[in-house]
Amino acid sequence: MNILAIDTTGRAVTAALANETTLLGEVFINGAQNHSVTLMPMIKRLLADSDIKISDLTHIACSSGPGSFTGLRIGAATAKALAYALDIPIVAVPTLDALAYNVFSANTIIVPIMDARRRQVYTAFYAGRGNGGFPNRVSDYMAADIEDVLKDLPRLNQPVTFLGDAVAVYRETLANNKFGVIYEFAPPAMLLQRASSVAGLAARKAAEGEIEDCAGFVPFYLRKSQAEREHGHG
Repeated sequence: MNILAIDTTGRAVTAALANETTLLGEVFINGAQNHSVTLMPMIKRLLADSDIKISDLTHIACSSGPGSFTGLRIGAATAKALAYALDIPIVAVPTLDALAYNVFSANTIIVPIMDARRRQVYTAFYAGRGNGGFPNRVSDYMAADIEDVLKDLPRLNQPVTFLGDAVAVYRETLANNKFGVIYEFAPPAMLLQRASSVAGLAARKAAEGEIEDCAGFVPFYLRKSQAEREHGHG
């Protein structure tokens, strides 16, 4: 199994190569101006530096959302094009699951928060890891006001580890929360999306047969785009 994993769901763009047990390589750029321009050269460099031919790939893993609408479409289009050209399956990995996989804590609730604008975040709550090392999600995937997220966390009665790009946006809100949430932040290297985490989850999902063809892969948007909300489409 040789997996190419990509994540373009946020400000960072990242790609990784892995097999069933080993991370073979990863490239990460935070703040790339244009994912559609950056991603393919990144993949080519990763393959060349890892001495793996593109024909050796067996799966394309793609962070499937939620996230930036433009970023999701770039990632999905790239994954579908590569899967079609190579006649290999896609493994869809929810972005929040992959973020939660960045860190392991038996003593805190892991809470990825992605900036969804207008005081909202994409989030879900995770209590360590469950079957086969998958993040143990204990809530629905949500697009929610950051204050509502903070209000909901005390019911879990554990400290919280926050990560994701919304940490930088809402650092003051988190620090001044009035709900008694005790928290810490993930280390900087683990704070944002990593394709290595997408690859790690994808290896397990592929081994369990959780794959799809390029035609069937659809990003998970969680909510309508701004244009759809403003014009009442969908």
